[in-house]
Amino acid sequence: MREEEKKPTSTIRRILKQRWALSAIYIASAAIILAAAFLLQNSFDDSAKDGKEESAETGKNYGEPSVEVNSNLETIKMPVADADKSVIKKQFYDVNADEKAQEEALVFYNNRYEQNKGIDIATEDGKSFDVKASLSGNVTKVQDDALLGNLVEVEHEDGVVTRYQSVKDIKVAVGDKVKQGQAIATAGKSQINEEAGVHVHFEIRKDNIALNPLDFVDKQASAIQSATEAEADKEETPAVEESEADKETPAVEGSEADKEETPAVDETDESTDLESGTDEEGSVPGEDTTEESDSLKDSLNQSN
Repeated sequence: MREEEKKPTSTIRRILKQRWALSAIYIASAAIILAAAFLLQNSFDDSAKDGKEESAETGKNYGEPSVEVNSNLETIKMPVADADKSVIKKQFYDVNADEKAQEEALVFYNNRYEQNKGIDIATEDGKSFDVKASLSGNVTKVQDDALLGNLVEVEHEDGVVTRYQSVKDIKVAVGDKVKQGQAIATAGKSQINEEAGVHVHFEIRKDNIALNPLDFVDKQASAIQSATEAEADKEETPAVEESEADKETPAVEGSEADKEETPAVDETDESTDLESGTDEEGSVPGEDTTEESDSLKDSLNQSN
């Protein structure tokens, strides 16, 4: 039995004594380690692949056009590529401006003077130029008009509309979404303001009320809403004062009316009647009693 148990041990020892034994053991160990590392790497690659597919699914719309930004956060720009090289041919008619400025803001056409509802912009050299969108928005009107020189309207948030007149080669259509700075037309001419030459008539309207564009250039579009609300508050203040005055007026008038209704003449008549001793029919009570006493005396004398 002992000899049989010793045989395997002796066999292993004989193998280890061989020169190639250690090399074989090292090679086998290295193979096992490499196999294990390969399996681990494959497992990591699978997890990384799943992560990439998920991130790709999340960002698959990056290449598509972005949704229009809130135009209220945009800064209002002049509808030209280079505002420094542009000139204003005619200013906006401001009711609060002085008389000279108001006269210069009038447009004369067909023997009539019209108030300029926007500003007329041209270049220094008088050449044509691209008309840019002042704000991002939706095109709501494109109209051919020889008198106004064609027009394009772009609608924005909170009832704000920008209008571009005296244009040609219109590049947009109704329903198009335009971004700020996008070319929408080319400057042209109009019959109503031939003196301006090649220009663009630019308007900003809030709830269809024309505003001075120069008051809002380089400001956020939200400033339009704030300005109109402030103006509305100013207009409401006098109305409240007037209503209070109206409330006070009837009280004063009523008191005067009461004074007028007091029958001062009647009081005089009454006092006169009392002093004179006459009744309403004009008779004197004292005289009546005297006559009665005289008649009684006569009757007594006759009886005696």
